[in-house]
Amino acid sequence: MSKRKIVIEPDPILRKKSDSIEKVDQNLRKLLDDMLETMYAAPGIGLAAIQIGIPKRAIVIDVTKDDNKKNPFYLINPEITFTSKNTSVYEEGCLSLPGHFAEIERPSECHLNYVDYEGKQKKLKAKGLLATCIQHEVDHLNGVLFIDYLSKIKKDMIIKKLIKYKKEVSKIIL
Repeated sequence: MSKRKIVIEPDPILRKKSDSIEKVDQNLRKLLDDMLETMYAAPGIGLAAIQIGIPKRAIVIDVTKDDNKKNPFYLINPEITFTSKNTSVYEEGCLSLPGHFAEIERPSECHLNYVDYEGKQKKLKAKGLLATCIQHEVDHLNGVLFIDYLSKIKKDMIIKKLIKYKKEVSKIIL
């Protein structure tokens, strides 16, 4: 496993729609393992392949709070098949938008079809934080960021700050 570089907004790749994955093989499992290591190191609770510059429909998620009891989900070609009418609000952040958070309202439950790490078709019913995280990460696969749910003023302000942040972190220190 190796840690990968996370793409920071604004970057055109984050707005690309990710491509379906044709087969689960060792290369894909290596990518998923690298994504999980990258997510844990960041630290975060979800990461889409597009966030490390790979426009493939792959996500890793782990919403457990206990470091000793990891419970990662590997979601390949995830498809949300149901969202509840009931909503919940969570303060969302994103590894591609470091330091920025906002309360986002989303359906409180969702159902999902996906392929797992072993290549098996699976179904999942999620609620609470897991449902929010799934929806956030699936949005990434469709080129949508959580800031797209904010007003234009708030969104523009965050992007302006991220441009400045990217300039600062790219400076070479001698």
